[in-house]
Amino acid sequence: MSLVMIRLLLEGKPGTSVTFSLVRPRKAEPDKITLTRAASPAPPLGLTEYESNSILYLKPVILNKERVNEIATRLKEMKKNGNKKILLDLRDVAEGDEEQGVRLANLFLEAGTIATLSGQKYPYEAFNADTSKFITGAPLVVLVNHGTSGPGEIVAAAVLDNKRADVVGDRTFGEGSVQKTMELPDGAALILSVAKYSSPLGKKIQDEAVTPNIVVATGQDTDDQKTPKPDDQLTKALDVLKQKSA
Repeated sequence: MSLVMIRLLLEGKPGTSVTFSLVRPRKAEPDKITLTRAASPAPPLGLTEYESNSILYLKPVILNKERVNEIATRLKEMKKNGNKKILLDLRDVAEGDEEQGVRLANLFLEAGTIATLSGQKYPYEAFNADTSKFITGAPLVVLVNHGTSGPGEIVAAAVLDNKRADVVGDRTFGEGSVQKTMELPDGAALILSVAKYSSPLGKKIQDEAVTPNIVVATGQDTDDQKTPKPDDQLTKALDVLKQKSA
């Protein structure tokens, strides 16, 4: 199960409780566990440099306003730090909001459509790149997987359809929509998608997700639990980026 699916199943208001069953190895009956939800700070922006600082690796974790601001600042400092290429890791990036996904895509796109939004009773809206918000045309590769959802998918679809970057990894989750919650008489709630985001080429993200142009499955499990799984997706992304001219 992807991280985004786990998040959707467990999310709720801070202070409320959630109960789930945990299956443990070599134990027939699952354990019931009840947890109280709480707001937790997002992990910091992941930053690494490869190939003698020429490749800047960015792992947002979450796409909110503050995090996109951090990325923008780091991109503006690329030349000063000797960075010539960018590896944007959007794997398991599911939190944040779609507006910030549009903002992040705009940092890499000087022109063109980033996404569109439409629904049966929802006004059509097109999100186009704003030249004044564009920061860099440096060679770019984006990593995605089954846990990439919502705002992360908007970024991946935008750079892929505009031929701005190669997208490496697995097919994304498929969650690009505006949702409305309807309270039911028995206390339950019904969540409806009232509008869907589409890629620049018109593919509805919630229906079709985003398929990388370079598909790489996740690393295989090893028999030795102490041996880390190989990150084949990261290795491939770095290989692709090394071949690009700065």
